[in-house]
Amino acid sequence: MSLVPRLAFRNLFQDPLRLIATVVGIGFSMVLVTVQMGLYVSFQKMVTVMIDHAGADLWIVPRGSNSFEDPSWLDEHERFRALSINGVLEVVPLVVGLGRWRAPSGLTSPVFIVGADKREDGLLPWNLVEGSLQSLAVPGAVAIDQSYFGRLETRRIGESAEINGQTVKVLGITHGIRSFTTMPYVFVSPDLARTLTDTPPNKASYFIVHLTPGANADETRNELRARLVDDDVLTPDEFGRRSKKFWVSGTGAGAALLMGSLLALIVGTVIVAQTLYSSTKDHLPEFATLRAIGSSGGYIVKVIIIQALLSAFIGFCLAAGISWAIVQATADTALPVIMTPAMILMLLLLTVFMSVLSAVLAIMKVMRIDPVMVLTR
Repeated sequence: MSLVPRLAFRNLFQDPLRLIATVVGIGFSMVLVTVQMGLYVSFQKMVTVMIDHAGADLWIVPRGSNSFEDPSWLDEHERFRALSINGVLEVVPLVVGLGRWRAPSGLTSPVFIVGADKREDGLLPWNLVEGSLQSLAVPGAVAIDQSYFGRLETRRIGESAEINGQTVKVLGITHGIRSFTTMPYVFVSPDLARTLTDTPPNKASYFIVHLTPGANADETRNELRARLVDDDVLTPDEFGRRSKKFWVSGTGAGAALLMGSLLALIVGTVIVAQTLYSSTKDHLPEFATLRAIGSSGGYIVKVIIIQALLSAFIGFCLAAGISWAIVQATADTALPVIMTPAMILMLLLLTVFMSVLSAVLAIMKVMRIDPVMVLTR
């Protein structure tokens, strides 16, 4: 190890308690940033979870629908209009709506009903851990997610409950299908969905469009828009962006998470900068000694920057470990914390940036110290 890194290393590890305080300050500041950003990313992903898993080439939605959870009715004749267009392979009706789940104990909870036919390529439950798609064809059959067992007071196949006064039986259990509104998704057959949501037989909430192989998606979409003037024809990306814009920008929930993420970023940044700056200032006598024995300004600058980077690296490792533990602990909760490779890279770059910035501020302080202070001690 060359002299500069060795000096920075020994200077940093000279006082273990001071080092621990510095690393803990950096680590937990970055954990705060990571958790808030992870919740925001999780919220955005959960907003479009149904759109992403529908496998649609195009969506036909009621004019002005803001999101998947904002349904109204489409007429069945619009489905046949869409089927008459070249390039359209099939148009799958999807019936969704609100319901109230009543457990045998009398506990009630709002649920969001999703009805699609298992015989068609529609929005069906995925990640089934118990039961099968075929079982949803049984009258009164529903599928729920494990993460809502406590809220729905249901934990196993075969248990019964009521939705809007009608008896249903759990014949499918999924893993990881969660709603950002914390309202459980309940998958049912289209007929049962119409009954539970009072949807007429000739109505649907959405139509999922599948195109023939090789069809030009833009041309087909334009033709659908020209034919279905009272509806919106959207690609999955367009529908997803509309949903994110509505929930993130147009509601208090998304705005609160966004502001929380920004506040965590600001607070974490300030804490890291202050912690590293204070750590460097605590070593002013050592740097004054270097100045007194004739060390150049560039030499001292290298020592300070390497010292700050070492602190940042150790703090980053601590933050990454704690954040990963939080991710695992919240994996099965209603709003899990998501930690992506991009977030890890951002966390690393932010820590390095703050360490360098604080080092620069400390360098300005060090460059102004008088070497005579060594002789006065």
